[in-house]
Amino acid sequence: MKFWQVLASLVLAIVVLFYPLSANAASSSSISRAAGNELSGKDLSGQSLVGQEYTTLSLEDTNFSNADMRGAVFNGSLLQNSNLHGVDFTDGIAYLTSFKEVDLSDGVFANAMMLRSIFRNVDVTGADFSGAILDRVEVNKLCETASGINSKTGVSTRASLECS
Repeated sequence: MKFWQVLASLVLAIVVLFYPLSANAASSSSISRAAGNELSGKDLSGQSLVGQEYTTLSLEDTNFSNADMRGAVFNGSLLQNSNLHGVDFTDGIAYLTSFKEVDLSDGVFANAMMLRSIFRNVDVTGADFSGAILDRVEVNKLCETASGINSKTGVSTRASLECS
């Protein structure tokens, strides 16, 4: 039996070395980008915004409630007074983004990268941050008011933020 395992390993090694599979890199061109500041104050509630990129935009007073924003990117954007209630931001990225006076309640932010983003006076009631990466200082601020259980995932906000 050991002979066949060694032989199979040798054949597999030869195939991998002499017949490599082609690698296809992901392109940033596959990501849709929002243009200008035309989205500030718009109603995008309930829409499919999967993979959309919002870079250095003012998105003040924009309604993203219940939108599907899985894999979306906020980079250097301002979301002051915006509504993200019930949004699915799973695997999303929010880098250098300002969430001030934003409703994040009942949103799903699982596995989201939210580094260097600021959260001030936000409502995180029932939000799920399972596996999300945030700056520790911001997590501590969110834990001060974190409460509730997410209606979609059944996860406690405090548990998802790992509040003590």
